Amino acid sequence: MPRKYSLQNTRNIGIMAHIDAGKTTTTERILYYTGISHRIGEVDNGTAIMDWMEEEQERGITITSAATTCFWKDNRINIIDTPGHVDFTVEVERSLRVLDGAIVIVCAVAGAQPQTEMIWRQCNRYSIPRMILINKMDRTGADFFKSLKSVNEQLNANTLPLQIPFGKEQNFKGFFDLVTLEKVTYKDDDLGITAIREKIEGNEINEVKIFREKMIETLSDYDESILSDFISGNEIAEEKLREVIRELTVKNIIIPVFCGSAFKNKGVQALLDGVISYLPSPYDLPPVQGIEPETNNTIFRKVSDEEHFSALIFKIMTDPHVGQLVYFRVYSGSLDAGSRIYNSSKKTYERVGRLLKMHANKREDVESVYAGDIAASVGMKNAFTGDTICYDKFPIILESIEFPEPVLSVAIEPKTNTDREKLFYNLGRLSREDPTFKISFSKDTGETIVSGMGELHLEIILARLLREFKVEANIGKPQVAYKETVKGFARGIGKYVKQTGGKGQYGHVILEVKHSSETKSGINITNAIKGGAIPTEFISSVKMGIREASETGVLHGFPVVDVDVVLVDGSYHPVDSSELAFKIAGSMAFKDALQNAGPVILEPIVELEVIAPQSYASDIINDISVRQGRVIDMKIEEIDTKVLSHVPLANMFGYTTVLRSLSQGRASYHMKFFEYSEISGKKFEKKL
Repeated sequence: MPRKYSLQNTRNIGIMAHIDAGKTTTTERILYYTGISHRIGEVDNGTAIMDWMEEEQERGITITSAATTCFWKDNRINIIDTPGHVDFTVEVERSLRVLDGAIVIVCAVAGAQPQTEMIWRQCNRYSIPRMILINKMDRTGADFFKSLKSVNEQLNANTLPLQIPFGKEQNFKGFFDLVTLEKVTYKDDDLGITAIREKIEGNEINEVKIFREKMIETLSDYDESILSDFISGNEIAEEKLREVIRELTVKNIIIPVFCGSAFKNKGVQALLDGVISYLPSPYDLPPVQGIEPETNNTIFRKVSDEEHFSALIFKIMTDPHVGQLVYFRVYSGSLDAGSRIYNSSKKTYERVGRLLKMHANKREDVESVYAGDIAASVGMKNAFTGDTICYDKFPIILESIEFPEPVLSVAIEPKTNTDREKLFYNLGRLSREDPTFKISFSKDTGETIVSGMGELHLEIILARLLREFKVEANIGKPQVAYKETVKGFARGIGKYVKQTGGKGQYGHVILEVKHSSETKSGINITNAIKGGAIPTEFISSVKMGIREASETGVLHGFPVVDVDVVLVDGSYHPVDSSELAFKIAGSMAFKDALQNAGPVILEPIVELEVIAPQSYASDIINDISVRQGRVIDMKIEEIDTKVLSHVPLANMFGYTTVLRSLSQGRASYHMKFFEYSEISGKKFEKKL
């Protein structure tokens, strides 16, 4: 089946912003004005089409990115509506990897907010061309120019306003179009469907021309023909302006800025016109780059239906009706339903059972997908986020997706033993969907640990376990994996003698312990016994007893590490000695030596890297000091400050919430294990 819309008439865009800036509200208006929905869904009353999960409807926030397709002026627009909360940044990350352009929504009252900065960095990382909508122009305190200034200063953005507002706050009526020199207002009685375009007259034209001249002056810096006409005072054709604005937007040189009020149904159609006029189609993009699996040579695929098929999987979801849904972006070639496809990342084959175009949680079966399409498939069993699918005769591996490491961990256990297997199975399913949700098992504490991007993230996971999978679980603060070692040297004696009516038990071991010069070495055992004081066949039993005894130290029962043990002497009985006796004797001797060798407790130290705007650096460093951390390095970059420190892990619980409070949500951090370090008895008692 041939494609209905050409590559030139296709747009793949994302709508993203800080939480509560109006992303989903804007998307709902787009669906209404493009005829996809026949009523306007609202976030506040839980009727938003794109917020289809029950958790989203109850909380009034977007949790997972939702894909949909709409049509505007003979163009097809694939839209991904993304969450704004920092805990769900993975949804933005994987969406941006497969999108060609983005609409960044900024609140006219608050301006550029913390998550706006995070999104901007992500867009920069993937070189995504973008437009800005300054939304909520009807709100009390709305200020277009103040918000624009915050964008320029905080995001270091080269913005180009194409509209300026007409009216302010509750009197906001529409906007002045600087490209067409028209005043655009909307009728309130038809939900903003009718846009009234009028010629700008009177005193208004003088003010508008000032802003239009600024726009043309900016464009003239990049285009000689516009510069020539601008200097000569010639009128510049509207088509020429649009052509240059599009070229500079696609090259990521300028950011066109629009204004409106999605909730009051003003400015959304003009935003759609801007998407068609200025954001790139797949045809405008350079060939996709990948590597040839066997040779690791760089290869390219043109964005064309005639090319060999290649696509990137960017999302996995569990659908209660059809099973596992695999979302992918097609970069080249075409794919038919029922095909057998090659997963070049895993070197396995997959069967594509059905191909679907998604509209939030609704599905439409299609026979084929083509270059530039975003679609979903049913039938792939072993696919993971970031995998490349292609034809095996022409394999390619596309650049995968990098996800941030989890920053918050808690222990989890089923409420009943009967739910244990069910819990672990469904945790695995959730981890497959969300690469920032990790599951691990602590050998030291015996706990199952789940890690995520924040408290809300893990709260949503638990709610989904109960609601979708009918599994109840308890969560709690995980135990810190303390360890024990010795500081000095000591000799220990273990003698196990047991006489009974028959054969008795006899084992006698003398050993020495000292702190190992090699960290992370565990227990190193050397046999230095001479003259057969302990027969060779019993040495392995002695070592087994020492290793078992090292699992529980003499202070608080923590595992013992970094200790060198030397077997120096002992004795045996020709009749009563046994493997069990020498195992027990070895354990007793080891414990005896530990008591006298200066046992100490070790606590895990993490390397903490915090990235935050410079104005928050002092507060963050003070907080690290309160947590008994030590700042190792501090680097001042263009806007941000990077602080590197070593902090006890036990003092890091709840850090995500505190850091967001200290930095108004603008800071991010990464934490990894660094080393074990001695802790004094008094400090340890305080942490219990």
